[in-house]
Amino acid sequence: MSQKPSLPKGTRDFGPIQMYRREYLFSTIKSVFKKYGFMPLETPAMENLNVLTGKYGDEGDQLLFKVLNSGDFLNKTTSEDYEAGSKSITSKISEKGLKYDLTVPFARYVAMNRNDVAFPFKRYQIQPVWRADRPQKGRYREFYQCDADIVGTDSLICEAELLAIVEEVFEKLNFEDYQVSLSSRKILEGIAEACGASDEFSRFCTILDKLDKIGLDKVKEELSGIGVSDKGLTTLTTILAIAGNNDQVLKRLSDQLGNTQVGLEGIRETQETLDHLGRLGKTAKKIKVDLTLARGLSYYTGMIYEVKPTTISMGTITAGGRYDNLTGVFGLDGVSGVGISFGIDRIYDTLNELDLFPTDNTQATKILLTNFDDIAQAHALTILGKLREKDIPSEIYPESAKLKKQMTYADKKSIPYVLMIGSREMETGIYSLKNMTSGEQKEVSIDQLLNELS
Repeated sequence: MSQKPSLPKGTRDFGPIQMYRREYLFSTIKSVFKKYGFMPLETPAMENLNVLTGKYGDEGDQLLFKVLNSGDFLNKTTSEDYEAGSKSITSKISEKGLKYDLTVPFARYVAMNRNDVAFPFKRYQIQPVWRADRPQKGRYREFYQCDADIVGTDSLICEAELLAIVEEVFEKLNFEDYQVSLSSRKILEGIAEACGASDEFSRFCTILDKLDKIGLDKVKEELSGIGVSDKGLTTLTTILAIAGNNDQVLKRLSDQLGNTQVGLEGIRETQETLDHLGRLGKTAKKIKVDLTLARGLSYYTGMIYEVKPTTISMGTITAGGRYDNLTGVFGLDGVSGVGISFGIDRIYDTLNELDLFPTDNTQATKILLTNFDDIAQAHALTILGKLREKDIPSEIYPESAKLKKQMTYADKKSIPYVLMIGSREMETGIYSLKNMTSGEQKEVSIDQLLNELS
């Protein structure tokens, strides 16, 4: 009995149309990365488990896909191991795991190749990662990450360049309906200090981050519950009421955070980043200084940014920030970095929903040559060679068949042109070229054909 094929949960096939669109996204983003001096890097699908574990917190460790050792992996285990539970036995039967993100393997690479890479090191990486998560809408067990990082410098030019890359990538994708929220851990620390909540910084930020979802009153109620005084809540209300353009927001915020050194430092860095961006010739019109953006504070130590669409319901499509000591856990201390990650799957869904993918696919077959018999086939192959010499994606129907069958094939593959090659055409050197979209047919010589399709 034949078995019905299926896919592992949380994984997907990508058919030709989806792949053309994904390749369009990858090549667009890659072209911008290269323009900004980023170099490509790839790391293996598998890493040693000791590289991966302990880097993503307990929850992340649970979501690592582990790879069984090859050979008779059970021969090193004892009945005591089974009784001791999964943790004890895992170390004996699995030494490797699928990578969970691109950042930890990148840190491992930098630490291992510290003498060979030129610091500051600018690298981009586009590869799949795996997480044993519960699959749901927009969440998969295998998905691509598309990262660019600069390590080995504290310069805020790097932050400005990454924000410039965001503007340029979305411009090339003809996508305009987005906003970049820009924040800084140092500004958040300053706000917490001004509100008297420095001791509860992480809980303060977690609650503040919920402002969009639960509203100001609920935020104040929850902050009161962790010991923020009425005076602190009044200060926070004043800070959150600050409005205006980015320069005005930063100016008014510095009046409020005048007594907090860390807050003023964060304001200065944010202003400097925006100034650099302006000098790079970018408009920054999509960037909004957002005093409530508090994501990733377990690892971000400086600037934080995230990008969301403004006209459709979709989560974050691009995000990043500055982190200190990326490679410290691998024995290379003091390497500061800043990075950005484009969420390919969400960007795909966004462009799809807004109908922004190009309809003409330059990579797909442009013309099909008909094949009616051995003589016509031999003649068609010489024309096919000329088309391909001019880099025109072209193909011949591989066996002689009725015209209807060949036309159906061209239709199913969305091939825009069909060149008829019969005895009359071979004698005169003038061929019938059919436009499959309009149904129009016209007579062309080979030179005219090459000019038209080049």
